[in-house]
Amino acid sequence: MAAVAARGCGGVWRRAWQHGAGGPRPSSRGQRAAASSARGAVVPVGKSGLAPWVPVVGLEIHAQISSNSKLFSGSQVQFAAPPNSLVSFFDASLPGTLPVLNRRCVEAAVMTGLALNCSINKKSLFDRKHYFYADLPAGYQITQQRVPIAVNGSLSYSLCIDNKMSQMVTKTVRIKQIQLEQDSGKSLHDDTRSQTLVDLNRAGVGLMEVVMEPDMCCGEEAAAAVRELQLILQTLGSSQAVMAEGQLRVDANVSVHHPGEPYGVRTEVKNINSIRFLAKAVDYEIQRQIEELENGGTILNETRAFDSKLGCTVPMRDKEGKQDYRFMPEPNLPPLILYDAKSLPANMNHQQVVNIDWIHERLPDLPSVTRAKLVERYGILPEHSFALLNEDGLTEFFENVVKQTQMKPKKVIGWILNVLLSYLKQHSLTVKESPVSSVLMADLLNLLEKKEISSTAAKQVLAELWKGEGKTPLEIVKEKKLELIQDQKELEQICQAVIDGQENEVMAIKAGNLKVLNKLIGLVQRETQGRSNPVLVKQLLEKKLSE
Repeated sequence: MAAVAARGCGGVWRRAWQHGAGGPRPSSRGQRAAASSARGAVVPVGKSGLAPWVPVVGLEIHAQISSNSKLFSGSQVQFAAPPNSLVSFFDASLPGTLPVLNRRCVEAAVMTGLALNCSINKKSLFDRKHYFYADLPAGYQITQQRVPIAVNGSLSYSLCIDNKMSQMVTKTVRIKQIQLEQDSGKSLHDDTRSQTLVDLNRAGVGLMEVVMEPDMCCGEEAAAAVRELQLILQTLGSSQAVMAEGQLRVDANVSVHHPGEPYGVRTEVKNINSIRFLAKAVDYEIQRQIEELENGGTILNETRAFDSKLGCTVPMRDKEGKQDYRFMPEPNLPPLILYDAKSLPANMNHQQVVNIDWIHERLPDLPSVTRAKLVERYGILPEHSFALLNEDGLTEFFENVVKQTQMKPKKVIGWILNVLLSYLKQHSLTVKESPVSSVLMADLLNLLEKKEISSTAAKQVLAELWKGEGKTPLEIVKEKKLELIQDQKELEQICQAVIDGQENEVMAIKAGNLKVLNKLIGLVQRETQGRSNPVLVKQLLEKKLSE
């Protein structure tokens, strides 16, 4: 399966999609796009070139609340615990057990709602959503369908134009609501033995469902919005939001229509557990629907899954409507009442209520604010601030290096993003797993800033530091004899020897081709094994060539 990711809003498809045997119908040719992604008006154009298609994308995001216990029981929450080891009587739906609401989960939902510019409902209600599956013992899920805890918010996110970090545009997606609900258990399908095993450890874990309005139009936008939400959740501490551990799962609703016409029939792509897969799934589904309609077919209101190996969506089941879930008020839970500074009674025990204003006052800086502060404080480019925040722990690493080195932040950021980060990605390590600490990195950059080593030598030292043998940068420099040559006479002799051996290059330089001088500088660097200062070498060569 070869697939192309959409570029810009709405997608620019430059190759036809290819499918393996048994997959969806192959595309006759790729779709083209018009207008500028900076305006957010790109729409895929039909085969005739006359009938544009407008893609519409809305998201439902389930974020697992970071809490020691579940939403309505005291069972512990722990990833990868032995199957069915964290299940209370209530989680297993034994008769006579009753739900007890977890205060921490409520506070996390309020905090998230405030960070997403939502109105917090001082009175919200719980409902039962019925469906029957092996990993839902009660036969219903406790959720908030009628009056959720937060409504009418917004999320601003940024994305690159044509994959250029230096060209970014900010967009906003409306948040319809945030609701509290239980997670279900997990079904493990064993195809070899033709059986399904059920693990109820996850059953009852607190979730926040963030429902986004259909304000997006391609996979790139959906991915950017979810990534920004993920950073916000992690900053707040309301969710760890690790997609690989199922702590953040995305359902994408996708449809296409012609301009001026009603929205088309939507499909829902369920349980996407990767931001990269989200972008691919949305773009594939847009393309599939366009192809289907242009070939005279119809779009079914169905639930689909994204097959990451084939790179395509596949049907799961018909889409349920509200009537299928038979919603009803949860009889065992009273309305959830929240307070603010004005409505809080004077004699109320503060430990027994949730105060919206108290939570609002304690909100940390959100990613957008942190990025702006980084740009202002260190004079780095806006795209650099995005790169720092996108890697967990990299901002702290950068700031620690800046504090301990004499090098200017604008130069430090280059070493962090271009050199250190490439090492980390090459070895699939996180910042916290880096064998090169911020202290060692600062010591290395200090040697470079003091002109005791060249940038070439600095990269050699970093490669040695990466081995984690406990040596300091200075020890490595002395051991490998990487110090810059301080004897100018010695350097002049080396420069003269290079000039004497490169007659054609010397003639070219004297004829006015100054670019050739870079070759001579490189030859001197090779002769000195990177131990010469390129600036000084250039000055010496220019002086000798002018004689």
